[in-house]
Amino acid sequence: MFLIFGNSISESLINVVAFICHFCGQNVPQNVMKRSNRISLFFIPLIPLSTKYHNRCTNCGGVTPLTAEQAKNSLAWSESRR
Repeated sequence: MFLIFGNSISESLINVVAFICHFCGQNVPQNVMKRSNRISLFFIPLIPLSTKYHNRCTNCGGVTPLTAEQAKNSLAWSESRR
């Protein structure tokens, strides 16, 4: 009997916000991303190992780590701007 296991990493876009990037200094859209690392069995992701959030500049590609609360607050902030 063979057990095929490993890990898979998925990245998803949570929100897009616009503010000044501290890397390039431009006022451009910033992608708020969620990155999940999961253990998989027979190519089916089962157990989450870690979940991290980060902010990626669309102009220069600079990445800033975020907390889960900051990522959640970005949704409320973008809703208030509409």
